[in-house]
Amino acid sequence: MRKIVFTGGGSGGHVMPAITLIKKLKESGNWDISYIGGKNGIERSLISEFDIPYKAIFTGKLRRYFSFENFLDLFKVGLGFLQSFFSFISMPSNTLVFATGGFVCVPVVIAAKLTGKKVFIHEQTSRVGLANKICSKFADTIFVSFEESIEFFPRYRTKVSGYPLRDECYNTHIETKEIQGFPLISDKPLLFVTGGGNGSLLLNNLIKSDLEELNSRFRIIHQVGKNFIEEFLPFKSEDYLPVAFVGSEMIDIMKSSEIVISRSGAGTVCELLALKKRSIYIPLKIAQKNEQFHNAMEAHRKLGSLVISEDELPNMSIIEILDLFDKDKSEHCDYTIQNGTEFILDDINCAL
Repeated sequence: MRKIVFTGGGSGGHVMPAITLIKKLKESGNWDISYIGGKNGIERSLISEFDIPYKAIFTGKLRRYFSFENFLDLFKVGLGFLQSFFSFISMPSNTLVFATGGFVCVPVVIAAKLTGKKVFIHEQTSRVGLANKICSKFADTIFVSFEESIEFFPRYRTKVSGYPLRDECYNTHIETKEIQGFPLISDKPLLFVTGGGNGSLLLNNLIKSDLEELNSRFRIIHQVGKNFIEEFLPFKSEDYLPVAFVGSEMIDIMKSSEIVISRSGAGTVCELLALKKRSIYIPLKIAQKNEQFHNAMEAHRKLGSLVISEDELPNMSIIEILDLFDKDKSEHCDYTIQNGTEFILDDINCAL
């Protein structure tokens, strides 16, 4: 049985591609799979349900600016490197390490390379993160979701694989019929609003300010984030469902929705592209290198999705944004996004 070690974390966006690949590899039964992640990172809880060994290491944030915390975090990264190094020494020489981004990857990838392991990395966004930029120096193969990302890596080691998407993105079947007693299918169109797993104060306030008028036009599922759920529960009605977090039902909600309003993390954008769902994106302004804006612009070019910047929001209501969305319809629905899952799995299976 061949050995593969996944690493990546710090945000759900770095972990979900690994989870998609882990599920497929577990189905084959040909791989001994484990995961290296942070002690307190979101990756630990997300990976726990897959019954694979998880090694928790020290990790620190790599900042592009001066901070005294950098000195402490460099020490943590060093400890994480030693933990990873001694783990890899005991593993077979043909072990494959697959990194999906986030600061936890850096000590793992360096340790893997120094112990003679083959290293693959995947960059989800259209702009490269600092961690993957460092990891790319030690990687045998670099996979990217978007063709424009090639310029950030050595071309001879870089492949445009696409984003590893779930099979559910490529069929019309809706498994989930209701969420908390709230049916997904009804005569009244469904609007899905999400600020990501942690919610978005900006999007939440945008919806709350015009909730009554929105409910006259739509039924709404609103992922508000766990820190905001108590504030929004009093607004719950037969036409409005606030939820703290949406899990595996996300794809079914997207399929059922007439319109999706969201931030523009790479996973969300690629899933909506796969569903051919023209959407409204409000990119997170402080995202590294404005990556969410570039992700959203991919959807604008491919499907005619509407992109509204945070700077535009103070002068626009959600009703005005929806009216603009209706007026600016574009016909790009023949576009089919490449699913990176099979592409990457083929390379993994041929690597060892």
